[in-house]
Amino acid sequence: MSLRVVSHTCSNTEIVCALGCADLLVAVDSDSDFPPEVVGALPQLGRDLALDTEAVRALSPDLVLTSLTVPGHERVVQGLRDAGLRCLVIEPYSLHDVYRSIHDIAAALRVPARGAALVDGMEAAMPARPARPDAPRVLVEWWPKPVIGAARRSWVHDLIERAGARNALDAQDAPTATPPTPPAADAIVMSWCGVKVENYRADVVLRREGWQEVAAIREARVHAVSEAFLGRPGPRLVDGYRALRDLVERFHARTPAH
Repeated sequence: MSLRVVSHTCSNTEIVCALGCADLLVAVDSDSDFPPEVVGALPQLGRDLALDTEAVRALSPDLVLTSLTVPGHERVVQGLRDAGLRCLVIEPYSLHDVYRSIHDIAAALRVPARGAALVDGMEAAMPARPARPDAPRVLVEWWPKPVIGAARRSWVHDLIERAGARNALDAQDAPTATPPTPPAADAIVMSWCGVKVENYRADVVLRREGWQEVAAIREARVHAVSEAFLGRPGPRLVDGYRALRDLVERFHARTPAH
């Protein structure tokens, strides 16, 4: 008998589909937007932090895929559990954790070999490039005011290093951090959560008060990379890696080693 699965969070939905299990989905949250041909045909049961638990229960799912990747998710997860629903809760920090999440979801969907193949494919697509002595220090920011960025205990930190750069917030031992002072950043990546990439505004960063001596601001090295590619712990992190790798290559093309 086929499983009936409700997916809560974009990343879980994308993992299910990348595993070739989209046919198991009976509903998703309203923030799940990829792949559009799948999510557009499914019931959408409320925004990420406002999932309609009663609507989930009414579908009698065998499994709810949820997560603790965003502050406030713990309330959603507790509500699902209080409703007597079987949940698989994903809580990745590092890239290794993301891989483990994929394996866990694949096992729960009874396709472990597909999970292994997906992880192997992602790993092959994101080779670690050695950082040059003049490697750029990159700040990936989730929000512009106050500045919230990806710190050392995050999959984005791992992607930055794999791309041959250094994380401007690597001194902060946390998944995210608000720098107490402007960080020494050679490039800034806008990856603002909940904002469409076409609405990212470099001028907001370039005019940031007190940051005018930051190299990234002086040299206008402010880049836009969709949060869909950096903020979702799933298969499309490969696209985020490629964007970071392109940034690093362009940086070195403008500032060749001496």
